[in-house]
Amino acid sequence: MGIVNATPDSFSDGGRFLDPEAALAHARRLIAEGADILDVGAESTRPGAEPVEADVEIQRLVPLITAIRAESEVPISVDTMKPAVAGAAVAAGATIWNDVTALRHAADSLQIAAELGCEVVLMHMQGQPRTMQAEPHYDDVVAEVTAFLAERAEAAMAAGVARERIWLDPGIGFGKHMLRHNLPLMAGLDRIVALGFPVLLGASRKAFIGALSGGADADHRLGGSIAAALAGASAGVAAVRVHDVAETIQALNVQAAIAQASDAGARSL
Repeated sequence: MGIVNATPDSFSDGGRFLDPEAALAHARRLIAEGADILDVGAESTRPGAEPVEADVEIQRLVPLITAIRAESEVPISVDTMKPAVAGAAVAAGATIWNDVTALRHAADSLQIAAELGCEVVLMHMQGQPRTMQAEPHYDDVVAEVTAFLAERAEAAMAAGVARERIWLDPGIGFGKHMLRHNLPLMAGLDRIVALGFPVLLGASRKAFIGALSGGADADHRLGGSIAAALAGASAGVAAVRVHDVAETIQALNVQAAIAQASDAGARSL
């Protein structure tokens, strides 16, 4: 899943693709590099981010989604917490609603998701983007995140969202201490995968990678981002949400080839 941030303030590339033509060019580049899905967002959810009005999101997103859809059939995910924005995006051609609040932002989020009939990504986040990194606390982060995601999946199905349309996302970096929470969560991804829903992992360029690499800024976290993607693949996640599509695909292909050769060798014994 390649990331297209049509925002002025995203943590990694904020402002770089706010211009519609720049965003479209970036989407084309990610498609050419092999992205299976594009995740398009118009409101930053970085720590401390300020909310954006729904009409502003729609103005940024709909022309971009329409333009992408006019020249490509690649699935498009809309990264928003607002039902009105999700509805406008789906009408323009998006097929996935990626919601960092796990359909909790509005009273009718679950109902609208069921009515739209699109796939939904339910993500775990403790708190809100503006305050989520203010002393997050868990007794057992893996158990609590897993239980939350299971509960939200049940709530979505009860509202009429088909089970096969539900994805789960542990929310790396969303209301988690950089190392104390994110690392155990990465190590425990198999427990979330075991719930039986496809899991989306978004660890690309996250702050915990910088914390493990001498304070490297977001533009210098490629190696760590690839390591996280490989760990996710080993745990069985269904997709990785990344900024660097070509490099991640190369790493995943090599990992898969080595695993295939290992399996072939074991069968020949």
